[in-house]
Amino acid sequence: MALNLSHIPRELCTVLIAMLPIFELRGAIPYALGRGMSWQQAYFFSVVGNSVPVIPLLLFLEPVSNLLSRRYPHCQRFFGWLFARTRRRGRLVERYEALGLILFVAIPLPVTGAWTGTVATFLFGVRFKYALPAIILGILLAGTVVTLASLGVITLWTL
Repeated sequence: MALNLSHIPRELCTVLIAMLPIFELRGAIPYALGRGMSWQQAYFFSVVGNSVPVIPLLLFLEPVSNLLSRRYPHCQRFFGWLFARTRRRGRLVERYEALGLILFVAIPLPVTGAWTGTVATFLFGVRFKYALPAIILGILLAGTVVTLASLGVITLWTL
């Protein structure tokens, strides 16, 4: 069964896709361009959507993960897995803190991005006042890279 999103405004779909973990703006920008949006619109709505979950994640990840881990053993296993994976991938953040966080979020690859960046912020103790602007700057840079790659201006990798 295929999911038909044609009745939902493309701007809203772009924002919603960009809000999702894993897809984030890496999926939203190509989607928006494919739906006929200009690169400026695609970039704007993707950056907005990718930024929406950042503040709630920064504020509530620790208390929610603690609460769920205490109440539900499968949540404890999930958060344990997520935090271990982020620790392995988050060496930039651990070493360079806010600057590393910018680079970590800006790299447009799977398991990097705003969602994983907020987890890394929590794990490595980057303070909110440094984490928020670093993650937003990383989102802006990632959006630029993904937009340029989607338009064929740059090539991210060759086979």
